[in-house]
Amino acid sequence: MSRILILSNFSGGLYDFRNEFVEALLAEHEVFISLPDDVKTGELQAEGAQIIQTPIHRRGMNPLEDIRLYQNYRRIMKEIRPDLVVTYTIKPNIYGGYSARRLGIPYITTITGLGGAFDKSRLFVRLIVGMYRTALKNADCIFFQNAENRSIFSKYGITSRKDKLVMGSGVNLEKHRYEPYPKRDETHFLFVGRVMKERGILEFISAAEKLHGEKVFFDILGACDEDYQEMLDALEQEGIIHQLGFQKQVHPYLAEASAIIVASFHEGMSNTLIEAAATGRPVIASNISGCMEAFEEGRTGFGFTPGNADELISVLKRFLELPYEKRSEMGLEARKKMEREFDRKAVTASYMDEVHRLLTK
Repeated sequence: MSRILILSNFSGGLYDFRNEFVEALLAEHEVFISLPDDVKTGELQAEGAQIIQTPIHRRGMNPLEDIRLYQNYRRIMKEIRPDLVVTYTIKPNIYGGYSARRLGIPYITTITGLGGAFDKSRLFVRLIVGMYRTALKNADCIFFQNAENRSIFSKYGITSRKDKLVMGSGVNLEKHRYEPYPKRDETHFLFVGRVMKERGILEFISAAEKLHGEKVFFDILGACDEDYQEMLDALEQEGIIHQLGFQKQVHPYLAEASAIIVASFHEGMSNTLIEAAATGRPVIASNISGCMEAFEEGRTGFGFTPGNADELISVLKRFLELPYEKRSEMGLEARKKMEREFDRKAVTASYMDEVHRLLTK
């Protein structure tokens, strides 16, 4: 059996969005997974994966921490001697890519989004471009989740031996099954994701302050990643929002929602949107790459300019005017779109094609 090493920055994301790929690998290979947390490591171990705890400060900018991460990845690869390395998210992509390249190990990587890295100062952009160029130069395949990210890499000369465009991580259509639209005289707008400025939490709050009422509710599902907790608690006490916190199982909350809001400034491909759409819920989302591919304006959802609270409020008012039948119809169309375009089985097959190609050279 070949040895596969997966590098990721969060077990929840790996298990929830890519577990079908992990299972496919486990059916044929010995799989090791480097992770910094234990949120879903128990589930991964139960399937047969071998977990290696590796500290990562996902959003930290401390050079010493990043040097240690590179050293840890290099040590792990020397000990395990994998036949292939698979990386996800920025730091595993860069420092895992460095390590695999220097050790001559085949590797494939996935660009799950660029965050705000290419919107910063020229000096920072030059730094991040140099790091990506060095790390991914010898990557055997880069998977992109939207065409804009692929275009940005091409513009800056960040190239590899091969690249592929896939529909994000796809969605598990059985796990996120269609649910009939809720019949009730209330509207629940649901924010799903880490509570961060770049996820549009301030715009969501502005809309909640303007539109909440006896029959209009604004719910937040996700952990607070930035210094907003005190503000959120105060808003909840005033009855403006309701916090659901971090939940391992998202589907029941999607099923109870009237519409899901994704107000992000940047996305690779929004898993929240495609899971919500698969569940049969209309979506209200930023008009950005990584979101626009997942909905059809006026048919399965509505778009707005990210960072524009007034525009979001206007779109939500429009949604509130829709009758039950129209909302339900939008949800049905959203599900059909997911079945046509976002089935995770197709995404998994694309990854496995590359694994087989590289391991049978």
